[in-house]
Amino acid sequence: MKKNPVVFFEIYAKDPDKLGQFYTTLFEWAIEPIKGKDYRIMKTTETDARGMPLQEGINGGLMRRPEGYEDRAWINYVLVKSVEAAADRAKKLGASVVKGKSPVPGMGWFAMLTDPEGNLFAVWQPDTKAK
Repeated sequence: MKKNPVVFFEIYAKDPDKLGQFYTTLFEWAIEPIKGKDYRIMKTTETDARGMPLQEGINGGLMRRPEGYEDRAWINYVLVKSVEAAADRAKKLGASVVKGKSPVPGMGWFAMLTDPEGNLFAVWQPDTKAK
C-alpha cells in the first residue's frame, strides 16, 4: 500500500440534498443518508465491510457546512472519460469552469470547476500524449 493515500473526502454544503443531486447527476455517485444524522455517504466505489475500497477510488461524505468553514481548501480530482464532456455537463447542472482543459504533459488533462455552492473540484482524464 502506498504511504498516506487519500481514503475519504467530505464536501460541505448549505443545502446537502440539492448539492448531492448535482454530484449524483454529474458523476452517477450513490448517496446514502446516515439514519439519525444530518450526514450522507457519497459512494464512488464499492467497499468491503470495513469501508475500504474494493477497486481504485475512494468514498466520501456530504454534510452541512459547519459554522466558520466558509473557505474551500482541498481539491479532489474525479476521473472522467472526457474533460470537455464532464465540464459541459457540469455547467448545465449549475457549475462554473474556473480553469478550462489543461495538460499535464505526458500524464493527462484536467479542468477545475466550482459546484453550485462554490466548492472547488477538478476532473481528470488520463492521456500519456497530453502536451
